Amino acid sequence: MVLVFVAMVFAMFALAKRFGTEEKTWPAFTNDPPTLVFRREDLQRIWSWEIASGHYPSRRRLPEQLGLKSVLDNPSLPPRRASLPSRFRAPSGPSTTTTRGVGPRRVYLDIQSQPPNVAYPPRPVPGSVADLDIVMEHCDFSEKKYVRDCLEVLRLGGGLDNGKRLRRGKMDDWKYIYLEQLDAGNETVPADASDETSGLITDIARDTTDPDHGLTKKKGAEWEVPPIALPEPRQYRPSQSLSSPCDPETPRIFHMFWTGPFTDKPYLALLSFLYTQNTGLHLHDYPTESAACRPKFWLWINPGPAAAVPNPSAMHDMFAQLKSTPWAAPFLHPRFKDVIQFRMWNTTEQLDGVPELANEWRTRESLFNSGGHVISVPPKKDDDASAGGENATQSAKADEDDMLNRTGSKSSTSYDRLSVILSDMARFILCHRFGGIYLDADTLLLRDWEELWGWKGAFAYRWSRLEKYNTAVLHLNQGSALGTFLFRTALKNDLDFHPMTVSRYLKEAHLEGLLLRLPDALFDSAWLTTEYFQWERPPQPFFTDFQDFFDTPLKISAAPHALGFDGFFKGAFSYHFHNYWWKPFDPARNWPDLGPRFIAGERAARASARAAASSAVPGEAAEETKEGGGQGERPNMYGEWLEW
Repeated sequence: MVLVFVAMVFAMFALAKRFGTEEKTWPAFTNDPPTLVFRREDLQRIWSWEIASGHYPSRRRLPEQLGLKSVLDNPSLPPRRASLPSRFRAPSGPSTTTTRGVGPRRVYLDIQSQPPNVAYPPRPVPGSVADLDIVMEHCDFSEKKYVRDCLEVLRLGGGLDNGKRLRRGKMDDWKYIYLEQLDAGNETVPADASDETSGLITDIARDTTDPDHGLTKKKGAEWEVPPIALPEPRQYRPSQSLSSPCDPETPRIFHMFWTGPFTDKPYLALLSFLYTQNTGLHLHDYPTESAACRPKFWLWINPGPAAAVPNPSAMHDMFAQLKSTPWAAPFLHPRFKDVIQFRMWNTTEQLDGVPELANEWRTRESLFNSGGHVISVPPKKDDDASAGGENATQSAKADEDDMLNRTGSKSSTSYDRLSVILSDMARFILCHRFGGIYLDADTLLLRDWEELWGWKGAFAYRWSRLEKYNTAVLHLNQGSALGTFLFRTALKNDLDFHPMTVSRYLKEAHLEGLLLRLPDALFDSAWLTTEYFQWERPPQPFFTDFQDFFDTPLKISAAPHALGFDGFFKGAFSYHFHNYWWKPFDPARNWPDLGPRFIAGERAARASARAAASSAVPGEAAEETKEGGGQGERPNMYGEWLEW
């Protein structure tokens, strides 16, 4: 009887929420407490700032719950095409859900290799932009789109297929890359503003006496005092209007965070950067006034355990260790100094460099909060100087594997959880302070990212089947309003930067549109099939477990040699192999192989490696392909030879 009564009460509550509230939604089965600390007027300011800065190049509707009173001009959208007035006009109301395009016209490109240069795909057109609205139309899992079909659109629309395609019908809808034209004579005539916004202004029933009606504040926290402190909006500048190839307000920097000994994992990540991105290393003297903006890769190294404070000689020690490590030493060669930089991570320095955190982060209980699970770090005790000998040595060795003292994950049972939590925070700090795109260290780049750099909005990608964020790839604009919101909200929520928690921050504040949740097909094409989705129409290769990248199932073990790099999720921008830090890409040849120029490091690594025989695996094929470019045995994926 008690259970029946409880069920009846919940049913009445659910019906009341579904039909008696403005949200018109069923209640969620969740116990997650609210996280919101910003009032509606500040949420409106954040949206207005981002749109005015050109960080919302999308026609997707704005949230009704914002209660925006007027249509905002959007400099990153072209005007709508002129059209006949509709016979039906929805009644106007107090809330707008659209923006008015006032930006340059878009010209969509048909990208193909031109004879006789058809062996390799062409480099993306400098200044080109990916229309991620179109990408979402073809790739959104919520709309039952398949990863395989999405990759075909990305491949063909980006010109990566070199003409090797099945005969198709009209594919104009697959063109997702465009250039912005500044020629006023070619601009589309804008429709009348009343026509442009017709039907996109809604009248939401809202309590006019409470401007924050419908928003649920975090329990026990005070509202952030409005108005939110923001700089003047950025001036949106299309690439064609710039005096140089690079826009100083949107630096092209890939960030990566690493803790522990330098291994084959960051080694292959750096090789994939050199193999795919337009670094200009195929030219002996890179022209400063080039037609393309040269990206950089900053590898941030935490020199000790996540909770430790670097000692005064940490920088010197870090570079000494890099020089002595065969996996890292090649990238210290002067040829790479303009595109690859090793930087030391200092947590205190980085937190003090974020204005939204600098004065308050020290008041928090701990820096290590993951999804509400806080790990406290006890103050370091002074060691007894007289305690020595065998017992002290054994104690020190035992302490090395303590959670607080780990530097990297050595096995599935010895996981460096603190460094993972620190990296969750580091990615937001680095993007907010310096701009650019953060990549997890278990990421390999698969194509040039020119078109993604051109899209000025912020983005991460989808957590497999869930409508949550995965921040293994994260782009935030430097010093943005969105960044200010995230840091102030995280500060009031005990510095929790776990992607599931960040998803709650944005959802409760109706800011999800400002951090576009791209389909995982673009960066993590195997994720859905490893969770038993889309097996009836899988992508190539067909991975049912992330371990397949390291230990290929026998039934598909011929694929890596037969298909090589072209058969590996072609069209995706990157691949995320989800940890496995302790498994070598190539157990039989677990050393760097970059030819005579770096033979000393190779010999040292060979001497310490254990010989093992195995079949080829995708990880091995990827490593050998990218090493071939460094050796001069083969060009990069765009047919360019590394010039030493």
